[in-house]
Amino acid sequence: MTTTKDQLYINKVINGDTNAFAYLVDTYKNMVFSLAFKMTKNREEAEEVSQDTFIKAFKNIHKFKGDSKFSTWLYRIAYHACLDAIKKNKNHNNSLEINEVTYNQIKSVDDILQGIERKERAKVMNDCLLKMPEEERSILWMFYFDELSLKEIIEVTNLSEANLKVKLYRARKRLLAIVEENVEPELISHYGRK
Repeated sequence: MTTTKDQLYINKVINGDTNAFAYLVDTYKNMVFSLAFKMTKNREEAEEVSQDTFIKAFKNIHKFKGDSKFSTWLYRIAYHACLDAIKKNKNHNNSLEINEVTYNQIKSVDDILQGIERKERAKVMNDCLLKMPEEERSILWMFYFDELSLKEIIEVTNLSEANLKVKLYRARKRLLAIVEENVEPELISHYGRK
């Protein structure tokens, strides 16, 4: 499943050409850093997690079997490195009650987001995502922004399919509640909606 070019460099690394690993780092450093930054919410920590991820990948590259994409395998390492860093630095408790979200509320949030310019919308969504618990934020990020399939997210997180679907459903509901709570009042005044 991994690309031929990735596999070529993986084989070189396994056969002792340590310089070939630089290609893999260059190819995937943005993906890894982006995930780390979204999960840790701290640039320095994200850099440290990224470095740890590539060190672990280098040390364990011989364990990569090629039955999934290399990016998924690396994403999994990064995801677990982020969870370890978050556990070490757990200094906040984020508990938001999940409310029922009706179709009209979802439609209202969609309408509001349609009214915002694309750049503004990206910032609003990012701000709302940062208010979510790490696990939910990372699952949404993987699914919507990194466009990982459910199967790939299962590989990364070790969750069962049923558990992942429940967590994804709850994360969507929580995000909608956060968007509605934090965005709508500003937009009502800006766009003159009721």
